This record gives sequence, C-alpha cells and structure tokens, in this order.
Amino acid sequence: MRDGRALGSGFEWLWASYAVSAFGTRLAFDAFPLIAIQVLHVGAGAVSGMAAAGLAVAAVVAVPLGPWVEFRRKRSVMIGMDLVRFAVLASVPVAYWLDLLVFGHLVVVAVVVGAADIAFTAASGATVKALVRMEDLLRANARLESTSWTATMLGPPLGGAAVGLFGPVTTVVADAVSFLLSAAGIRAIGGREPRPTRSAGQRLRAADLFEGWRLILAHPVLRPLFANVILVNGLIMATAPLLAVLMLGQLGFAPWQYGLAFAAPCVGGLLGARLARPLTALFGLHRVMVVAGAARACWLLGLVFVGPGAAGLILVMVVELGLITCSAVFSTVSVTYRLEQVPADRVARTLAAWSISTKAGIAAMTALWGVLAALTGPRPAIAVAGALMLATPLLLPRDENPLAPRNPEPLTVTHDRT
Repeated sequence: MRDGRALGSGFEWLWASYAVSAFGTRLAFDAFPLIAIQVLHVGAGAVSGMAAAGLAVAAVVAVPLGPWVEFRRKRSVMIGMDLVRFAVLASVPVAYWLDLLVFGHLVVVAVVVGAADIAFTAASGATVKALVRMEDLLRANARLESTSWTATMLGPPLGGAAVGLFGPVTTVVADAVSFLLSAAGIRAIGGREPRPTRSAGQRLRAADLFEGWRLILAHPVLRPLFANVILVNGLIMATAPLLAVLMLGQLGFAPWQYGLAFAAPCVGGLLGARLARPLTALFGLHRVMVVAGAARACWLLGLVFVGPGAAGLILVMVVELGLITCSAVFSTVSVTYRLEQVPADRVARTLAAWSISTKAGIAAMTALWGVLAALTGPRPAIAVAGALMLATPLLLPRDENPLAPRNPEPLTVTHDRT
C-alpha cells in the first residue's frame, strides 16, 4: 500500500489504528443479528427493529457530540471513543458467559457504539488534517478507502468461520479488542496536540448543536452533495435485507453463495480507491466526483433481474462489482472535495452532522422499504429503489467551487465506516 513519499509516522500510526479496528468490525459483521437469532431466539421483525433503532437512537444521542468534540483535543476524543466501544462490546461476551444476556442489552450496546462511531469520525477529520500535507490528502484518503474495502472483503468470511469454530460471541470479542489496539495506536502518534482555543463568544450554546447543518444547508456545493450521499446510502442499505430475503428465501441460494456474492466484488473497492488518484490527475477532482457519482447510480436496478442458479449469482456479483468500484472512486474523491469547503473551526460539527444524517437516513429508509416489501414483495421494492437511484445524479454539485478562495485551506476526514 505504500506509494510515493512517506505520509509521516503520525499518519502511519493512525492508519494502523484504523486498519485494526476496521478488520475487527468487519469480522463481527452481522454478529448482533446472529446472536439475537441463535442465542436469544428472537424473530426477524425484532432483528430488523434492533438495526433501525440502533442507528436512529445513536444519531439522536450524537447530536451534541459535534460541538463538544470541536473544542477538545481530537486524539483524546478518539482514544476515549475507542475505550468506550471496547467496554460496551466486551460486556456482551461477559453477559453471555454468565447467562445474563438479553435482547435489550444488544440494543443498548448498538446505540452506544453508533454514537461513539459518530464522535470518533468527527474527531478524526481534524487529526488527519494536522498529520497530512495538503498535496498528500487524496493519497491518504485512498489508503484509508483501500483498507476499508480489504477489511470488508476478508472480514465477514473469516468471522463466519470463527463463529462456526469457536461460538457466537467470538467475533464480538475480536471487535472489542480491536478498539483497544486502536486506542494504543492513536496514543503512539506522540507529540502534544494543542488544545483548541475558544473565546467567550465560542462557549457551547444550544445553537451550536445545529451549526453543522446550517453550514451544509446554506452552502451551494455541500447542500446537493449532502442530499446525494444520504439518498444513495439509504437506498443501497435499505435494499440489502430485501436482497437477502430474495436470495436466501425465494431463490434458494445457500448462505455461502450469498456471502460470496458480496465478498468477492469488494475487490472493486480496492480498484476504485487506487484509480481515484490517477483519474483525478487526468480529469480533475470535481469531474471525477460527478462522473463516479453518476456511474454508481446505474447499478442497483440490475438486482431486480436476479434469478436462481449460477447465472443469478454471477449477475449479483457483476452488479455489486460495478457499484462498489464506482462508489470507492466517489468516496475517495468526495471525502477530500467536500471538506475543502468547511471552515477550520467547524470541521467536527460539520462531520458530526453529516454522519448523524447519514445514519438517520439509513434507519428511516430501511424501515420504509421494509414496509414497502411487506406490501409488494422484495423484488418490486428493490425495483423502486433502483429507479430512484437513477435520479440521484441530479443532486450532484454542478459548480466546481463557487465559494472557496483560490487557495483554500485543506480539510479532510477519514473514511466513514457506517
């Protein structure tokens, strides 16, 4: 993964921390639904409700975290959020071994982890900004994006094997330990991070809670990009459980075939992250973002035509490969592009608002598409989502940089794992 000049030892430690926690999280992919079904014997409705409620409540709880993070040392916040996630995740295997685990416990842990994810993401943006030179910003984000997709490709199959060999809470233990190791890696960055200064007029007020949204909605570039990201992410995630029902239920695919259909195409994430830099060098940041954003909208509708057997499996893999490749290019570029527009003193609040809105949008659209699928069936509901996806390029920003000065101060953020 090394290319060009070094990004600095500080970023190397941050990258290592991100890698270990990303792999831990992907190892534990779908661990809570698995525990709920196999250990607590709850139904599909309760499992879906846990997923939606965890996202929605975490988003609400996280509203004050953006301005809170803004005025604190960001690395300290990141370490704190890693330790919180370690503690609450570790409580699950402990409760399981003591035969005290209940469904409400899983819901509470999902909420706390979701809120901590938002605070960590908000703090990580300012940390990357401090560690990486402006000219290396895109390369740093490409490395993080590649790491994320590598973890997504390898983690779930390995996690499934670990659960089969060692029991249902094994991957939760691994995930908890990964956050402890991540905290140690961030601590190893070294150096003294200055405490953010604030004047008397910058004290935390109720109005500060919504400053991130005000900035986004008032900005001619961020506003359409914000709407595009929320809608696209929501539509993709809302169709995921419907496709599982269609493939594992109606079409009779085996679980290993279903896993393969989504693990193998993750190689497109690596490809897209690697393509982002050369494409940007040739065509420019804005053009690559718009073209990749439009291209990723063309794939979801293809899932409507999945059928049984090898042909259906290949169709899903081709669609997912195209979607993931385009999404990886878009994500790598847009993370850099969008936050070049954000004033330095409002980075954390803006990132928190973005992350909260994305999680809330996914929760709402997952619930809505669940109702739609109950009324029409999974295939028509997927078709509606695919048709709406075709309209999402209309929300991409058309003007390259209408408000920024000629030499804007660079801002960035690490890749959002949710």
